[in-house]
Amino acid sequence: MGTRTQDDRPLAGRVALVAGATRGASRAVAVELGRAGAVVYATGRTTREHRSEVGRPETIEETAELVTAAGGTGIAVPADHLEPGQVEAVVARIERDHGRLDVLVNGLWGGDHLVGFPDAFSRKSWEHDLDADLRILRLGIDSHLITSRHALPLLSRRPGGLVVEMTDGTAGYNAKYRGHLAFDLAKYAPIRMAMGLAEELRGVGCSAVSLTPGYLRSEAMLDTYKKVTEETWRDALKEDPHFCISESPAYVGRAVAALAGDPGVSRWNGQSLSSGQLARAYGFTDTDGTQPDAWGYIAALDAGEDPQEADYR
Repeated sequence: MGTRTQDDRPLAGRVALVAGATRGASRAVAVELGRAGAVVYATGRTTREHRSEVGRPETIEETAELVTAAGGTGIAVPADHLEPGQVEAVVARIERDHGRLDVLVNGLWGGDHLVGFPDAFSRKSWEHDLDADLRILRLGIDSHLITSRHALPLLSRRPGGLVVEMTDGTAGYNAKYRGHLAFDLAKYAPIRMAMGLAEELRGVGCSAVSLTPGYLRSEAMLDTYKKVTEETWRDALKEDPHFCISESPAYVGRAVAALAGDPGVSRWNGQSLSSGQLARAYGFTDTDGTQPDAWGYIAALDAGEDPQEADYR
């Protein structure tokens, strides 16, 4: 077995905090940062001893093990990012252990079970469950603000730090109403947060961006909605032909690793980015060797066109 070189590990010596790394896009981001050589702190509410309200079986310990298996150093730290004291403790541990934080990925969400897909999108906001909507805003907005408040003092100590606000949808796509008021607010807020943080971080040589995957083949999407696996995902096209443009979580993970390893990352500061866009910019691919552009496909679909998979891979 050959020795991995610095070119294989461009993030060696770098420290990342992936908040909400239990599953989905954020788990894949943690793994790909580890593959690039980073030390990755994976936080979340679901551990081998405790499940969060989401009710999924994936755990932060599994994520940390996947990070280490990929070549990085994975460290699982249980934390509810709506509890400022818990987040403060996570950052204090990172500072104590490493004295630095180079990458913060705000991948916190966990609100899908509260949205009421798809029925709630046909009802007015005043017909929704108010407690559920307020919880959506707490999970999708407050958690990001709390995490940034406690992590940025450490990240901003040295130039080159990167904040990635994970969301669903580009700024262009989210300029239109998403059909569910609380969901709409929760998914547009990270875009605005990245814009604001970009201005605040610019003076200390750090950057912030928002980033969205495309049609994501997360564990929940495959298991709950499509009843397929990553290996058999094309079987879902019989139910949903547009699933053809879907992408593995690794795709957006590779996008974050590319950003984190780019010494010129500041050129993206404040921008709303997508996995497909960054694949073309940096030259990485999804696990099948293609470069799906889900948001381009969706835009064509919304325009009344008949987009073909081959034109968007």
